[in-house]
Amino acid sequence: MLRRRGIIALLAVLLVSVFGGLALAQSAHFVRASASGPSGSGTLSVNFKMAGLGEAVTTTVTASANATAVYACQNNGGNFPSDPRKQQASGPVGASGDFTSGKNGQVTGSLTLSPPASTLDCPGGQRVVLAAVGFTNVSVSAEDAGQSIPGTFSRVFFRI
Repeated sequence: MLRRRGIIALLAVLLVSVFGGLALAQSAHFVRASASGPSGSGTLSVNFKMAGLGEAVTTTVTASANATAVYACQNNGGNFPSDPRKQQASGPVGASGDFTSGKNGQVTGSLTLSPPASTLDCPGGQRVVLAAVGFTNVSVSAEDAGQSIPGTFSRVFFRI
């Protein structure tokens, strides 16, 4: 009877050590996060690396920001009329994706944020172009982890 209790106690200690260690190891966090751009099309790339997920764990990562875009009407000659039509579009933007960790419990990925859409209507012989874009309050998050990316990311394509 005493031997049986000893074996049960030993098994209990082993189970706590194995599963307790796994629970501690699975503490998701961002190792790094950065943003680059805006690109020539006005998008911002949000790059990240997460750790502490455990092996083969799928997590949804979301990138978000406040964005402002200025759109204008450009003629077929590449010029802007002396009284150009312009529109500013502002608001929150976001992108999400599902990422699965490898054997090391880590995920490295990238999400792309696009500028707010335009509703500008240009007259015949002109087309809508993105004149400028800016992103602020950029962040990346997952279920139990998040990280802000400091800075303002902006680009001017045309001075109007």
